[in-house]
Formats: sequence, structure tokens, C-alpha cells
Amino acid sequence: MKYTALYHVAKRECHRLVSRPLYLFCMVIAPLFCYVFFTTLMASGLPTDLPVGAVDLDNSNTSRKLLRNLDAFSQTGIVEQYNSVNEARHAMQQGKIYGFFYIPAHLSAEAQSQRQPTLSFYTNNSYLIAGSLLFKDMKMMGELASGSAARSVLYAKGATESQAMAFLQPIVIDTHPLNNPWLNYSVYLCNTLLPGILMLMIFMITVYSIGVEIKDRTAREWLRTGNNSIYISLVGKLLPHTVIFTIMGIFYNVYLYGYLHFPCNSGIFSMIFATLFLVLASQSLGVVMIGTFPSLRLGLSFASLWGVISFSISGFTFPVMAMHPVLQALSNLFPLRHYFLIYVDQALNGYSMAYSWINYMALLIFMMLPFLVIHRLKKALIYYKYMP
Repeated sequence: MKYTALYHVAKRECHRLVSRPLYLFCMVIAPLFCYVFFTTLMASGLPTDLPVGAVDLDNSNTSRKLLRNLDAFSQTGIVEQYNSVNEARHAMQQGKIYGFFYIPAHLSAEAQSQRQPTLSFYTNNSYLIAGSLLFKDMKMMGELASGSAARSVLYAKGATESQAMAFLQPIVIDTHPLNNPWLNYSVYLCNTLLPGILMLMIFMITVYSIGVEIKDRTAREWLRTGNNSIYISLVGKLLPHTVIFTIMGIFYNVYLYGYLHFPCNSGIFSMIFATLFLVLASQSLGVVMIGTFPSLRLGLSFASLWGVISFSISGFTFPVMAMHPVLQALSNLFPLRHYFLIYVDQALNGYSMAYSWINYMALLIFMMLPFLVIHRLKKALIYYKYMP
């Protein structure tokens, strides 16, 4: 009898899903669009050929070689040369360039006579990523220019190449970026951004599908279909959603790790398992949202607010350890935070699933939360009168 009621509730929900284009858009079209949009937006891994300017008052072979080498960096593209600092500053204020490299007059002559000429570079850090990348390239170019000038002086004094290099770089730095050696920004962002978007859609759809029953006064019909059992009614309604969202989760895992070949050192099945936990935890939290505020308007506001905050507090845009201790504690109230830690442990570090048991337990706790509001939700479905 229970299984029959569950089947009828699920069948009823399937009819509602296909009868409203909103469900198709939020559950399928919007996630797919975001998957393709964000992965293609950052397909090169890092922004390339960021426009910069150059002010070359020396106009010598040395200065031209400096600019050619700077332009050869993948993130930097010299698009214009200006006659003065004022012209370059004006272009940067207009947004035409993100920075400019200033070479003063008599640079090569002063460098050869050891008068310590000054190279200057300016970056617009209002655009944090562009400014940081250009600052790194220009600083490196300045250090290389300084080393080149010092090496020429040492050669002129009779030093061999090995002696000159030992003087210029007495300690050689050997760097090893772990887990993302390509420094690919897409690998860093998309693996959490895409499940975060899916989680936000789950919040919204779960709240909407229950809240619209209250708004359209069909909640009692829904309960009767489930033999007046809130448990059967709720599971039957969310079951089709779970299937669709799980398929969307499997799709982005296959897309990221199978097609784009993002690093997944523990195997794709562990990440699919984590995605299933994220889907169920997000649905459960959506039930809590509409159960706490049994109004479509308030429930959707709660869902959108909680979903948007998840992107900032989960730790993939700003490290949680650097946040205020109160915010560090609050970050555990967001499913995306625990999914992000599972992703780091398994996909990047290649640890076993047992290593992330705390985060899996946290997601299981999210799945238990609807029991706290289940009776309040049932009363709202029976007695609540929607006020537009």
C-alpha cells in the first residue's frame, strides 16, 4: 500500500515537472548552460594576452628587447606604446589597458655605468586577477633585466658564466606546485563552481515545488495522494527530482574528469558518490527552508540567500582558515563546504573515502534535518493560507 501511494505521488510529480517549463529550465537547461559557459570561459586555464601599454623613453636595443620579452609572456600582451606616463595613465583610467611598463631615458647607458637606473611598472589592481597576473610578469621582467645588466658587468670584469650565475643566483629555487601543476584556474574553480550552481538549483526547485503546492492550494490533494503521510508524500515528490539532479551531477563529473581530463586521483566513482550526497543534502536543506518559512516568497528568498553565500564561505574563493573564527564555524552549515573538502581530499590529493568520513557524516546530518520541521511542514500544507 505504501509503495503504491509512493508510486502515485511520484507519478503526479512527474506530470507536474513536464507541465511547467520552469522545471525544465532550472533542472536541465540552466545547469548545462553554466557547465559549458564556465568551462569554455576559462578554457585556457588563465587569462592570456591581457592588454598593457609601454612607455619607452630609452628607445635602445636593450629597451626594445625588454619589451619583446615582456610581450612573450602568455598573460601579457603589449597593445600600445605611449610617449609619456600621462598618456599611459589616462589609457589605464579609461580601461583600455590594465597596466603599463615604464622604461626611463638613458636606461642602457646608466646600467652599463652601474648608476642603478629605475624600471617602473603600474598595474590596475581594481581588477584583482588581471592586476596580480600582470604584476607578476612585470616584476619578473624587471628582475630579469636587473640580472642581465649585472651579468654583463661581471662578464666585462672577466668572470666566467658559472661564476656570474653563482653570484647572481647563489641559491636555486626548485618549485613543485602540487595537485594542479599547470596552475590552471579552471581546475581550481570549476570543480566547485559547477556543483555549487547545481546545489543552488536544488535549493530553489525543492522550495518552489513544495511552496507552489501551498500557493495553488493543492497541498491537501498532494497529501491525500500519499495516504495523508507526509513522509510518503515528501519522498514521492522529491524522488523524480533526485533522479534528474543526480543525472546532472553525473554529467558534470564525466564532463570534467572524463572529457576535460581534470585531475581526479581517487577515481571518478568516488566523486559521483560525493555528488549524490550533495544532491540529497541540498534537497534536505531545501525542505528545511520551506518548512521553516512555509511561504513561497520567503522560502525562495531563504534558498537564494543561503545558496549565494555558499560560494563565498565554502573556502574555494577565500580560505576559511583566514576568516573570522565565527565564520569558520558557520562554514560548516553549508553543504558545499563539505563537498569542497571531499573534492580536495579525493580528487586532488587522491586519499581514500575513509579519510573524508567527517565531511560525509556532515552531509548525512543535513539529510536528517527535515525530521526537525516535518510536522510543522505538514501543518502548513493543511492549514496555511497563502497571502500574496
